[in-house]
Amino acid sequence: MTKLPAPNYTPALGPHGSIELYDRAIALLTREKTWRARLLVALAPRGGETIIDIGAGTASMACLIKTTQPGIRMIAIDPDPDIRTIAEAKAVRAGAAIEFVTAMGDKKIDHIVRPGSADKILISLVLHQCPVSVKTSILANAFRLLKPGGELLIADYGRQRSIPMKLAFNLVRLTDGYADTRANKDGRLPEFMRGAGFTHAKEQSVTLTPTGSISIYSGTKP
Repeated sequence: MTKLPAPNYTPALGPHGSIELYDRAIALLTREKTWRARLLVALAPRGGETIIDIGAGTASMACLIKTTQPGIRMIAIDPDPDIRTIAEAKAVRAGAAIEFVTAMGDKKIDHIVRPGSADKILISLVLHQCPVSVKTSILANAFRLLKPGGELLIADYGRQRSIPMKLAFNLVRLTDGYADTRANKDGRLPEFMRGAGFTHAKEQSVTLTPTGSISIYSGTKP
């Protein structure tokens, strides 16, 4: 799906998935409206803020945030140029003025947003697709981009606490890889957040879905 050589993450819907089906799959398999609504409440966007969506995908969350609070600066980052095409078209339809960047959220975006200047960063359904080294790198870059007192919000598969959820999450693990998803299943994202320097790293809510439980985590840059 992606045109990047040997990506160090699993593309949306797995290496053989179709990005044209991504939005429908997410809506059908993740109770998308529920966890996105909870993430929006946790994010609490306010006019004048700069908010970055790392791994923005088809920009569903970025569009929701921008249309809810038009007075923010919304930056959507994703490494997949094909997904960016879909995202830009979606933003036009929604009337959402979003800045799109094709990158992994690393120093390549420093000319777009100055390090230490973002008010809030969100990462949705991204980290479970990445090796631990990439998870920690993304979190380190989120820390670098946030201003002191800035907030990080993550919505992703977290600890699977029941047998039904563990079984349901196996569908995701089969698609996105057992190695990359293991840390999420074991509930290690708050540990990685603290390792990147975030304080008050905690799980705010859990949404049970047909593909496992999706948690919302929050943390603050001191």
